[in-house]
Amino acid sequence: MKLVPLFDRVVLKKMVEEETTASGIVLPGQSDKEKPGQGEIIAVGPGGLVDGKEVKMQVKAGDKVLYSRYAGSDVELDGVKYVVIKQSDILAVME
Repeated sequence: MKLVPLFDRVVLKKMVEEETTASGIVLPGQSDKEKPGQGEIIAVGPGGLVDGKEVKMQVKAGDKVLYSRYAGSDVELDGVKYVVIKQSDILAVME
């Protein structure tokens, strides 16, 4: 099964965030919960008319992005966690 987003939606695979203490110990998933989320784009919707305005998709599959922490809907498929969000909830593309 695969997820195919509609309109201006994007499917992201969550990236695991790690925090390192001053002594070098890695604490996976313990980073500040107020920071933006990070993810890799898996699928992009076609864009089109949304609320009477034309939306052109500016991201593509494979892009690594920062997105608003509380945006979108979490989905788990085949044991992998995804987030389905609107393109407008993406804050930046990481290069």
